[in-house]
Amino acid sequence: MKKWLLGMLVVFIMFLAACGGDEGSNEENHTQADPSNKITLEASNFEFNQDEYQAESGDVTVELKNVEGMHGITIDGVSGFEIDGDGSKTVNLEPGEYTIRCSIMCGPGHADMVTTLVVS
Repeated sequence: MKKWLLGMLVVFIMFLAACGGDEGSNEENHTQADPSNKITLEASNFEFNQDEYQAESGDVTVELKNVEGMHGITIDGVSGFEIDGDGSKTVNLEPGEYTIRCSIMCGPGHADMVTTLVVS
């Protein structure tokens, strides 16, 4: 009986740990965005599918899709913004030009894996 009770307690604790909540959802610069103000970057080995992306100022959802290889992204000057692998994040951006860089060492062309986000 004690073994059964101990087993149930372990399963319950594991269940609570798995349902712990959404990490990063309350980050300062990241909020829910209008789905129409979304950009999707497709990353292949050493390049993104576009040299430049366009978005409106305000909440912008940035999505990363890895087509070939494993990549992540950061946006220069945007504190705490990073996507590792496939995923998306929403960030509030002022008008301007932002440099997006691959953040995961992906091989000899990694340093050249850069694109621009123009926010108007």
